[in-house]
Amino acid sequence: MVISSEELKSEDTHPASGLISGEVIYLADVMDMVSPLILVNLKTYQEGMGRNAHRIAAAAETVAQESGVVIGIAPAFTEIHPISHHYAIPVYAQHIDAITPGAHTGHILPEAVRAAGARGTLINHSERRLTLADIDACVQAARRLNLESVVCTNNDSTSAAAAALGPDYVAVEPPELIGSGVSVSKADPGIIERSVNAVRSVNPDVKVLTGAGIQSGECVKIAVDLGTCGVLLASSVVKADDPEAVLRDLVSML
Repeated sequence: MVISSEELKSEDTHPASGLISGEVIYLADVMDMVSPLILVNLKTYQEGMGRNAHRIAAAAETVAQESGVVIGIAPAFTEIHPISHHYAIPVYAQHIDAITPGAHTGHILPEAVRAAGARGTLINHSERRLTLADIDACVQAARRLNLESVVCTNNDSTSAAAAALGPDYVAVEPPELIGSGVSVSKADPGIIERSVNAVRSVNPDVKVLTGAGIQSGECVKIAVDLGTCGVLLASSVVKADDPEAVLRDLVSML
């Protein structure tokens, strides 16, 4: 296994699931994850599958180690285990279902995501919407399994509602700007500021990310200056000819 020298590997029985898993512990895991967080969602892009996913993970590891900025990725479910065990970066699932072990064919079991090596999970992405009850159940499942929860929202009012559920992060992404190439940091900085204030007024322990059209270091700096703890982004890294160069630019002004 090609693993960073900063990585330790231990075998653990997860108390909630009883599953035996090779749990990978990184330097970032034994410290509080400090802002900013650059979280790259690989979605189901062809450019984020198989060897391409490993190429992006390797770039994220390199830039994170050089810059000191935490860079995580959310790959396809089939990539969680190999990436989490080969690279010293936090790995997130793109989704979990509000289920427990049993007869749930085709669902994404939170315990399985944890056993595969994920550090956290996205919940309620705009491309995988959930009911409020299911969001709550997923946040609770993540908390029980020590998975970081990143609940995606689309405006300040839904951000406040999500914060009331007590996730680790709320990630506000205006859906009309996702994949548009138009950065929310420049097109609608007000929604970032309002969302930060709304979340803090409900639960100051919940951290805020922003996303939609994030593509440069300037976008990231604006978001952080407005009070967020980082960004959630996808195509600007995943579809780039040189993901490492894009990641270097994203952290360049932090």
